[in-house]
Amino acid sequence: MSHDLSRYHRQMLLPGFGEEGQRRLLESSAVILGCGALGCVVADILARAGVGHLILIDRDFIEMTNLQRQVLFDERDVLDAIPKAEAAKRRIANINSDVRVTAIVDDINHTNIERYAQGADILVDGLDNFETRYLANDLAVESGRPYVYGAAVGTTGMAFAVMPHCSGDRPWASTDAGNLATPCFRCLFEEAPPPGSSATCDTVGVIAPAVAIVANFQSAEALKILTGNYQHVNRCLLNIDLWANEFMQLKVSNAYEKGDCPCCKHRKFEFLDGAAGSSAATLCGRNAVQLRHKQQSGDVDLDALATRLRRHGEVKVNEFMLRTEIAESHKAYEITLFRDGRAIVKGTDDPGIARSIYAKFVGT
Repeated sequence: MSHDLSRYHRQMLLPGFGEEGQRRLLESSAVILGCGALGCVVADILARAGVGHLILIDRDFIEMTNLQRQVLFDERDVLDAIPKAEAAKRRIANINSDVRVTAIVDDINHTNIERYAQGADILVDGLDNFETRYLANDLAVESGRPYVYGAAVGTTGMAFAVMPHCSGDRPWASTDAGNLATPCFRCLFEEAPPPGSSATCDTVGVIAPAVAIVANFQSAEALKILTGNYQHVNRCLLNIDLWANEFMQLKVSNAYEKGDCPCCKHRKFEFLDGAAGSSAATLCGRNAVQLRHKQQSGDVDLDALATRLRRHGEVKVNEFMLRTEIAESHKAYEITLFRDGRAIVKGTDDPGIARSIYAKFVGT
């Protein structure tokens, strides 16, 4: 397929880019995991840059509260109840017709991520929970593909490009390239925090500029990787706090050598194999789903979580459990969270919706 490269003239002027880099972009494909705040910005930038095939995966529909930071959507999408992945696809079609977009409306889990990411050159993180990030990291390391992590909540954000340690058939891992491989996500974050201990956008809020900074950093790293400019990939962990005026780059390159990562050192892919992570079971006749973490260390701080959730409504909490009702997408859900992290989400029999509610209001 021939392309008119004139629309990319300004970026083709950049050193290390040129026509060759542009053609590499047009022949490449990227999986964007999640079409929320981060995923929207990344998809928009990569589409305008001319990444040939974008695979957008998201389980949710658009809500009015998304519009404050999710730049591919508008009020009509909310009124029409369009899934995020499909609405993003329609928007991108009007931005760059050179780009092929595959929209997948589904919950990302260990049974489908390999199939959905088949043939993609890079995985980009627009996720809202640690479990799926560990899953994406497993796939990246197992298949020798880069994974660009990103997260933003409140006024803070983090980002890091994972260039997996793998056999020398990957250009960044070859001796000739000076071995530009990086630690993986699990090297940096050995274990997920206990459920309820991490802030989420739905419990503490989020400022759009924090999202934009993180997503633009992710996009820049993705463009470096897809054009073969591996030597320019940032080997530091970006950490920002816009309210505290803090911009830090944490040196983490020795985390691989000093650590004993089960994923990239021992090649144990527990999340990809389904041995780790959460399990979901639909409770017969109850219109509810039970979620259980397979690896959970320590008790949930129910009182701390109750404090955050009270801004959404009444919360009942005791030494054994927390219970609250959440209004989401004009529907009411009841969350019952036990001290060991097990939860029952009432109001749906769809495990994907239950996981979404859990991730938004409990976290991890």
